[in-house]
Amino acid sequence: MKKGSSIIVVCEWIWRGIFVNLCWIAFIVLGLGIFGFFPATVALFTIVRKWLRKDTDFPIWKTFKQVYLKEWKRSNQIGLVFFYSIGLFLYLDIRLTETFMSGVLASFLSIIFSIMLLILLLVVSYFFAVYVHYELSNKEYIKQSFLITLTSLPSTIGIGAGFFVIGSLINQMPGLIPFISAVAPAFWMMKVCLSRFAFLESRVQHQY
Repeated sequence: MKKGSSIIVVCEWIWRGIFVNLCWIAFIVLGLGIFGFFPATVALFTIVRKWLRKDTDFPIWKTFKQVYLKEWKRSNQIGLVFFYSIGLFLYLDIRLTETFMSGVLASFLSIIFSIMLLILLLVVSYFFAVYVHYELSNKEYIKQSFLITLTSLPSTIGIGAGFFVIGSLINQMPGLIPFISAVAPAFWMMKVCLSRFAFLESRVQHQY
């Protein structure tokens, strides 16, 4: 490939990443934040998964909108009923512990609730990758997200390291927030998860 052609390809991919990130922000706003986050993130992960699987010949805007509308109800059912409710419960527990308790017990409970909240955030992160990769029931999506979180320590460490690098970059250059704040973590998360899924699927096949 010629140098000029390589530059064009790089610029095209930069534009694709920026555009899908802007779509994610726009559709979250369209869903009034709380109702837009889950379907918009499902749409984001769907597109990133396609890219990682060498499927690039599709319209980003049309695909994003179609997935967002299709998955709006189901993804919000899981997100609002399960993840938001548990997250709010744990957050309130932490705040109440810090406000009304003191001493060793308060510190111990705060640590426990904080660890549980961190695990929930990891489960939510894995949920999006599981959701766009498999066809499961709502209950199985939650179950498999928990299982993968608890049994995939190397993958989780790898994801955490990638998030740290991305977060550090954004912290150094806050102007990147509208352009890579969602697509970069989603791309890295999906890349790691696809490798993990392939490994788990191969293990299942060898058992039968």
